Amino acid sequence: MRGLHSDTGYLLYRIGLRSGQLFNAFLQESGLRLRHYALLRYLTTTEGALQRELSARLGYDPSAIVGLVDDLEKLGFAERRPSPDDRRSRIVALTENGRAFLRDSHEAGRRATSDLLQPLDTAERDTLHTLLQRIAETELG
Repeated sequence: MRGLHSDTGYLLYRIGLRSGQLFNAFLQESGLRLRHYALLRYLTTTEGALQRELSARLGYDPSAIVGLVDDLEKLGFAERRPSPDDRRSRIVALTENGRAFLRDSHEAGRRATSDLLQPLDTAERDTLHTLLQRIAETELG
């Protein structure tokens, strides 16, 4: 295991998997998965987004976005609206129920992150977040 743990890319991959498992566990009772949560969180940053924009920003296949939005619409957390610029296109927007779900699930998400980062003190957690944010801004836009 020591050889694998000396590879930063592998560690990021494994910790990302573990983070996904923890988030999916806390989301499980709502019937959602991390991909749904990420889409909802993205929608808090905009008044609405085209499905192709969601695909590009989140890095999900366009066909996956359709299913995720369908799921969120069934729960009343998101809705599709006609685009004011192109009536053939649909904008996905967060609903008030979606905002309430995010508010209610925020603490559970913080607990999942806290569990994952338990070995680190507060300053180390802040440093890790800052470094990951810098990489994300460069790599993910």
